[in-house]
Amino acid sequence: MTSLFAPARPNYLRVVRASAWYDLVVTAGFATPWTYTLVHDALSSLGDALGTGVLPELDPVQTMYANLMGSVVVVWAVLRIVRPLPLHGLLDGAARTLFAAWQAYALTHGALRLLWLFFAVEVTFGVAQLAPWWRYPVRGSGHRRSCPSVD
Repeated sequence: MTSLFAPARPNYLRVVRASAWYDLVVTAGFATPWTYTLVHDALSSLGDALGTGVLPELDPVQTMYANLMGSVVVVWAVLRIVRPLPLHGLLDGAARTLFAAWQAYALTHGALRLLWLFFAVEVTFGVAQLAPWWRYPVRGSGHRRSCPSVD
């Protein structure tokens, strides 16, 4: 697997770009108060229909944090679509690890069970982007490093 998805290989950069497209599609609706209202209502309706729970009522602080997350993720996704680099995959994998941890925390504290679907995608893209780095050797030595230089 490492030779197929080595960080400098085109296949690895395709994974970085695919994760960015996923992020753009899933989070674009969170970037503004108007679109977040639509996404919030849609997720609550879907959760209610599936019996997995509903989101809490909208409030200005929740909306602001959703907009902050959506705005930052959209910009980060566009960067990875336009100019995917191995370092972007490493950093995105680290961010997905953190985000999956916070999703797990929310799920264990009664969050909408529909969140499990997003959690699964976070973990999958996180593993796909981090796993190739475990075997990346330092040039000219037997030591390994976590972040190679990117030319």
